[in-house]
Amino acid sequence: MQMTADAPVWVFGYGSLVWRPAMAYVARRAGRVEGWARRFWQASTDHRGTVEAPGRVLTLVPGDGAVWGMAYAIARDAWPDIEAALEVREQGGYARVTIDIGLAAGEQAGRVVETVAGLLYIATPANPQFIGPEPLEVTADIVRRSHGPSGSNVDYVLELDRALHAFGAADPDVSALAERVRAARSQPTPA
Repeated sequence: MQMTADAPVWVFGYGSLVWRPAMAYVARRAGRVEGWARRFWQASTDHRGTVEAPGRVLTLVPGDGAVWGMAYAIARDAWPDIEAALEVREQGGYARVTIDIGLAAGEQAGRVVETVAGLLYIATPANPQFIGPEPLEVTADIVRRSHGPSGSNVDYVLELDRALHAFGAADPDVSALAERVRAARSQPTPA
């Protein structure tokens, strides 16, 4: 699919953009990208952690499945300002790629009714913040104790899990991490 000069710019969100877009858009629809998997394989020293205590945030890595998220149509005249804000938001190792996004009819995951060309920010293994796989409990422990300028790493995980469930696109990896984080928060602290 190719973007035309007057068409809106579509942006695909699979992490915090799902539940906190913080940008003006003309349409929001559930979207799916094929050939990817969502993973907490990116350290965050600028949003959900610090240089001294990096948090964990998402990237997409090549995979056999599909990832549901939210797709946002941005008006062309608003795009320059939103693009600048996204470049700041997606700093710290994220690269922008063009991808086909399968759109559902509305904000609920379901049958894909249209495909559009859109933009996706991913953290590649070539960036210094990319950490790759680590045991779930290690990630959960890091998430529980990390906080950065954009807020708590716990909120990042739990809000995403809530939002994915709400629009019918629960992700087993996100849910597993959210459950670990919730379980540790509900345990009494030793005296």
